[in-house]
Parts: sequence; C-alpha cells; structure tokens
Amino acid sequence: MPFLDKIQRWADERPHDTAVVVAGRRVRWAELRDAAAASIPATSAVTVLAEINSVDFVVRFTAALAGERQCAVLDPAWPEGLRREIRERLDAAARAGAVSAADALADGQPESTFLIGLTSGTTSVPKAFTRSRQSWRKSFDASIEFFGLRQDDVTLAPGPLAASLNLYALAECLYAGSEFQTLQSFDVGDVHAAITHDGVTRLVLVPTMLRLLSERGLAGGVDAAGVRTIICAGSKLDARTLEAARRWAPNATIYEYYGASELSFVSGLGLPAGKFDAGGTGIGRAFPGVEVRVLDDDGANLPDGETGNICVRSGMVSNGYLWGDDGQALRSFDGWLTVGDQGYLADGELHILGRRADMILTSGKNVYPHEVELALASVPGVAAAIAAGMPDDIRGQRVVAGVVPSHGGISATQLKAGLEGSLSRDKRPVQYFSLTELPTTDRGKISRNILLEWIASHDTRVRHLDR
Repeated sequence: MPFLDKIQRWADERPHDTAVVVAGRRVRWAELRDAAAASIPATSAVTVLAEINSVDFVVRFTAALAGERQCAVLDPAWPEGLRREIRERLDAAARAGAVSAADALADGQPESTFLIGLTSGTTSVPKAFTRSRQSWRKSFDASIEFFGLRQDDVTLAPGPLAASLNLYALAECLYAGSEFQTLQSFDVGDVHAAITHDGVTRLVLVPTMLRLLSERGLAGGVDAAGVRTIICAGSKLDARTLEAARRWAPNATIYEYYGASELSFVSGLGLPAGKFDAGGTGIGRAFPGVEVRVLDDDGANLPDGETGNICVRSGMVSNGYLWGDDGQALRSFDGWLTVGDQGYLADGELHILGRRADMILTSGKNVYPHEVELALASVPGVAAAIAAGMPDDIRGQRVVAGVVPSHGGISATQLKAGLEGSLSRDKRPVQYFSLTELPTTDRGKISRNILLEWIASHDTRVRHLDR
C-alpha cells in the first residue's frame, strides 16, 4: 500500500482509459503500469525527485514506491546548494527496507515508510518527516468520502507536483481510478483550455489560483459550469474569492480544509452550489476518522470559545521527523498531536487563528495576522494582503498591513472603510502600505519579517499609504 495495487487493478480492468495527463501528454492505465514496472530495476532504495511536472515525474514517483522503497520530493525551485544538502542528509538518515531490481510493481508493508516529506521552512534546512503507506491509505479513504471523488471525475491540479497538495491529489486519483491532470507550470489560459476542452470536473488548487481563474474566466467568458468540485487549501477563502468562484463555477461544491503536512487532514467544510457563506475563521468540522480538541499548554481540554493548541488524533498522522525535531514543531499531549496552530472550537466547528509565533500583542490584546489578512483580502481592490506586528513604544506592537492592489492603486481610506464591520477596531492596522509584490523568502514562502525589513529600510517595493 498505498496505491500500487490499485494501479494494477485499473490497468487490468480499464487498460485503455486515461490515468494521467501532464501538459497535454496522455498516459493510459496500462501504459502507466508498464512504464513504472520497467523503471523499477534502475530505482534505488531512496529516490529523490526534484523536477518540474512531467509524465516522467509520475512514472518515477510510482516506481519509487515499489516494495519497501521510499521517495522524497523536493521543490525544483529551491537553490541547488539546499537540494544538495538535503540529498546528503537523506543518504545519512534514510533507511529503506531491502530492495531488488527484480521487485514487482507492488506495495510494501502497510506500516513501512514510503514518503519523506519536507516542510516549507523559512531560512533553515526544512524539517523532514515520514509517512507510512497505511497512513496515506486511510487518508485516501477519508478524503474520497469527504470530497465525493468519483471514477468519472477529471481532476485538474494545476500547481507543482512538488507541493504536497498536488502530489496528494495525484496519488488519491491513482488510488480511486480517476483521471488526473496537471500542467508543466501554472498558466491561467491553459487551465481555462483544459476546463473547456478536456471535461475537467474537479479543481484542486490554492485560493490565489482560484481567484485568478475565476476573475479572468468571468471577464473572458470561460464556461466553468461543468466543474462540480473545487477543493482549496493553503489558506482560508476570503469573501471576494468565494463570490467570484461562485459566479464562474455556479454548479460546484466548494471545499476548503485545514490540515498540516505532519497531521494530514484535520477539518473541512463544503459549500454546495448556491451557498455564499464566507468570512470569519471557521474551517468546518473534524474530517472523517479524525478527533479534534483544543488544549492548553499543559494538555488540559479547553471549553468552547477559548483559544489554545489545535490538537488531533487519527490514523493519518505522520510518523514524526527524520531530522529537525526541536520538540516544539510537533508536540504530543498524551497522544494528541499539534503543530502549534492556535484556534478554538465553537459548536463543533474549528476556527483557525494562526501560529502563536505570529501573534501580535498590541495594547494588551492578542491579534492574529491571519484574521487581519482575511478581512483585508475581502476589500475591493486588494489582490493580496499581509499583516505583521511592528515594535511600538506605547502599544508594545502595532498592527501594520501591506496590500498588493488588484489594479491601479488603493488608499488607506478605502482600506479602513473596507474593514468596517468585518474586523473589530482593536485588530485593525495602524499603518497601511502598498506593495508591488508579497515579501517572500528565497523558497517562495510569504514572510512577515521580510515585510518589516522592507518597511524599515524604505525598500522600493513598499510605499506608505498615509491616506
């Protein structure tokens, strides 16, 4: 397990049906099975994949899981020095089971490690965690049930397969016997063409992609009425993105969920066609097979409405870290695991506030940037937003916000007016800045610290909005 037995089954039952399409190149089930089996003799005990989306990536990934083999997927955009260091660490730390060039395309033992995942990190070497074959099989069963994946679905995940969201979508479709599509790289026009001409019924993507596709699709008259499922992860959907997606894909159930690489799925919700509810921090109820609690730092259960550590217990969680375990990134409270995300429960619904390390303490009040960013993203004229806490002699910290305008410019007055009614006064930014781009690390992760550095150094990419 988790899915090689399924590929064998689909290849036997439906050899000529499409399994995978990458940038227009179509691979049938029998072709995928035969190509992966032929690759096994040259596949080592631990495979490291660091390449752009391609059919070859899919074949190599499939072969890399045969028997007791393991696979690590690295972002090809990471600097070569970082990728080299990770490979060296894997050589020293990874211990796969015995493998042979004569191995068949068959799954290893359920409890054995098959995937070595890398957290996104910030400036240090990413932490490496491991997943068992059984944990992903349980995840597949839960996600197929929750999202309603069918064999006649055509799933398009237009992002990089190096990202866990898209890699999981590929593996889930292989398990379910459902066609999976992706692109060599994300392009709005290519996604619209696939929806129009390839019968795509299901999209798996991040909110920023959904907003681009929806707004440009509406402007260009791209018909997405055939899309019946949209799955978003990475951040909470803001009201403007949801409204645009609703108009562009009127028949789709729009799902959003909360999870973490180390925890797998935690909670989620689905908004059926015609439902426009959005806003707030709620992210649905516990996923099938998952228990959720909010605990304090001593492991005590907190009542509804009180903020604490979001903790889970399920058969889908990772095995822990291969390296980088500092005792804080993945904590256990008597079997209840947390990655440090803060939130609260209200009538069974989980509300996400963000990481404690990101929390802003201003005038004695706790403000989570996530709440501010959600509110700002819903203001007309805002394409993206980021909030942070800047040192302040009077308040301790003051909330500042940077926004990337969706077109033209935007004023502080417009931003302030847009937050009326959606964000309490004590959480509103004291200063606003217009950004030419979001501040990111060299690995593409949005960074609040870099925003503060830009402001302090009067970087040309940031401009203060005084009114």
